[in-house]
Amino acid sequence: MQKKYCIVITVFVAVLLFLTSFAMKTAQATPVFSFAQTEKTVYLTFDDGPSTVVTNRVLDILAKEEIKATFFVVGEQIEGREETLRRIAAEGHTIGVHSQTHRYNLIYASDDALLRDVHACAERIRAVTGVTPHVYRFPGGGVHRPAQKKLIEREGYRVVEWNAGCGDEEIPNATAERLVKESIASSKGRNTVVFLSHDSPHHKETAAALPEIIDYFRAQGFVFRAF
Repeated sequence: MQKKYCIVITVFVAVLLFLTSFAMKTAQATPVFSFAQTEKTVYLTFDDGPSTVVTNRVLDILAKEEIKATFFVVGEQIEGREETLRRIAAEGHTIGVHSQTHRYNLIYASDDALLRDVHACAERIRAVTGVTPHVYRFPGGGVHRPAQKKLIEREGYRVVEWNAGCGDEEIPNATAERLVKESIASSKGRNTVVFLSHDSPHHKETAAALPEIIDYFRAQGFVFRAF
């Protein structure tokens, strides 16, 4: 009986040693992967559209460069530009809610007003494209309170802010060259860049700057992603 137990124990120990050796070899052969350490990522985002000329120019550039981006749209901007919005969806970009009206006094009048604005924009997006949006950007960026962010998240949205941009709203009459310089300066030192820009009708210089902005991020080793 004791001899039988000895054989069982010997076999068990041998199997255990084999598995330990295999695990050690596998660990040595397979490097530990960390997204934060190994991949520089940029999320190109465009607010306040769609517009006919600028958004389509942006889409032409993104298609040529084989890049996906995120468009935070204004519901009232969709009227008459339904084909452009459908093109955004058809070409695989992410469509997010920015607002229905982009009028702060209406949007931020109360929590109920904020939610009505979100739902109205989301419904317009769904009606035109069939897409249910899952990302949201507050109009005016940082004007919301933390409680409002939680309110939006409870509705099932990911709230997306930004940490870099081209300055196309802040710099008056900026040329494409100036926007490129601002893009480089604002993203310096970041491994994950959420890049703010705009595709509403008066942002033609943003579209003009986009190819060089893309070239810069590529040269720095970034990959492009959408939310």
